[in-house]
Amino acid sequence: MSVHLHREIEHLKKLILHMGAIVEENLQDASLAVFQREPQMAQAVIDKDDEIDRMEVEIEEECLKILALHQPVAVDLRYIVAFLKLNNDLERIGDLAVNIADRAIYLSNKPPVDIPKSLPKMAKKVQKMLKMSLDSLVLQDRNLCQEVRLRDDQVDEIHAAMYPMLQELLPEDATQTDEWLNILGVSRYLERAADHCTNIAEDVEYMIDGQIQRHLEPKNLSDE
Repeated sequence: MSVHLHREIEHLKKLILHMGAIVEENLQDASLAVFQREPQMAQAVIDKDDEIDRMEVEIEEECLKILALHQPVAVDLRYIVAFLKLNNDLERIGDLAVNIADRAIYLSNKPPVDIPKSLPKMAKKVQKMLKMSLDSLVLQDRNLCQEVRLRDDQVDEIHAAMYPMLQELLPEDATQTDEWLNILGVSRYLERAADHCTNIAEDVEYMIDGQIQRHLEPKNLSDE
């Protein structure tokens, strides 16, 4: 790798990590806005999404510029391809945080509902997955990547359990059907965010060893 190319790849990595930090904060704040009924916090999440979108375009343009000017091969090419995919997944998580924030604003204007205890637990798991996926990029740690992929199954289980739970609750209090459907929407957006975190982990693994991880079973490295 030439010194100039190395410098540009390191700059790209810093841009992605900066974008990741904003997305991480937005995802956390959007969830808190739901649980604490904080419409102003939710609106702040929505307002910050423009910065995430701007950064996504900047990172994509930088990746394309490097491809055009340096025509990287082997490991260098893997890095650029992975950065392009990471960039897209982070932007999508940012969009999902906005969707959750929209639900938070709606719910804050309605009578309170008893949010299932599993939903904050799910939010924490997804936030942890995002942090671990970004840490795996910094540390180039395959173990962290595998751990993220294992946690995705746990998030899927929590989300799947929401449907029968709401089916039981809805007949008891039909006056809050819309509120419960919005709670279900939050769960669905968190589950999708977890999928994107998994994509990031898979892309980091590809960056490290060149092996595409999609459709391969993660190894059970640790339990929490």
